[in-house]
Amino acid sequence: MSKIGNKPIVIPDGVKVELKDKKINVIGPHGYLSLEIFDGISVEIKDGLVYVKREKEGLSSLHGTIRAKINNAVVGVIKKFSKILEIVGVGYKCEKSPDGKKLIFIVGYSHPVYLDIPSDINVELDPKANTITVSGIDKEKVGIFADRIKKVKLPEPYKGSGIKYQNEKLLRKAGKAQAGSGGKK
Repeated sequence: MSKIGNKPIVIPDGVKVELKDKKINVIGPHGYLSLEIFDGISVEIKDGLVYVKREKEGLSSLHGTIRAKINNAVVGVIKKFSKILEIVGVGYKCEKSPDGKKLIFIVGYSHPVYLDIPSDINVELDPKANTITVSGIDKEKVGIFADRIKKVKLPEPYKGSGIKYQNEKLLRKAGKAQAGSGGKK
């Protein structure tokens, strides 16, 4: 039994949810999202609530997953999802290309790294704080793009230089000088 899948989703004011064939469309003030419904899962909309039900047993993981995706779509069209990343390191920086469609990273490699920005994702840079804010209405796409940015230069364990999520705790290792204590015995 899926605890999450059985909870109804409340449709707030200003959001329209439609069911067509095996797709659910969510329209709100920030945009439009469309989700496919998996086989064996049924969706019912009535009285301002969305109910997700299983048609047969053994689909409890899909039941909870599709319910969470619909809920994220409803929340995303009302208020956008965002992730904040920090660039840590001497001389490390990020800037947008002149046309605004690419991010250019200078993060300690012999060359700059270019990353295309998806059309449905907004990226804001703060050069003073050295942060990147990724936002959009689709929670999954925001998370995937933020992860792609992080993988440009993963934080290294000794100094912590690289790209990390804001408030992310890194496991730091002791350096060579701190690991040993004293000379030979």
